Amino acid sequence: MNWLQQGDLDRIYGTPAAASLRKVADRLTPDYATFIRASRFCVLSTVGPEGTDGSPRGDDGPVVTALDDRHLALPDWHGNNRIDSLQNILRDEHCSLMFMVRGATNVVRVNGTARLTDDAELRAQFARQGKEPRCVIVMRIGEIYFQCARAVMRAGLWTGQDDSDGLPTPGQILANMTSGEVGGDSYDSEWPLRAARTMW
Repeated sequence: MNWLQQGDLDRIYGTPAAASLRKVADRLTPDYATFIRASRFCVLSTVGPEGTDGSPRGDDGPVVTALDDRHLALPDWHGNNRIDSLQNILRDEHCSLMFMVRGATNVVRVNGTARLTDDAELRAQFARQGKEPRCVIVMRIGEIYFQCARAVMRAGLWTGQDDSDGLPTPGQILANMTSGEVGGDSYDSEWPLRAARTMW
């Protein structure tokens, strides 16, 4: 295997086109703000002593709220309580968000730093069905830009095709990993009701 070095990358990829560099902003522009307001789903990437973590985040409206043109607020809604991303942020504040909008081939990436807060007033802004997030991730924007659309286009992400037939269910995965001690058909059959009760 031939492992590439920096000089190899320069030789293979050359110099980025002007558009690749000029699209980068250090704060929310009106256009980027519009895209992010339309996004119900993003992926939060963090890094800590144990390595990297990527966490899907979704909401029934905008997945984040802009506090101003340099700060985004992401509520931490109910999940599996592993809190890998939150622990990483406490130890290394660097993080990224990748925003997707159904039907759009571009993806908007935000790189920056984050902190956690349980500020009561901020948490109350996100209240749903009488529930509030236990904490809020507040990200300071370092840079924001749109990604090349080719990855989404190649994948046909929004074409309506369903590729999920034949995938193992969470219950099957758990059962196989624990020799049947955890998971199974009961896990899968109970999941929709459990999710509905604990969505927020």
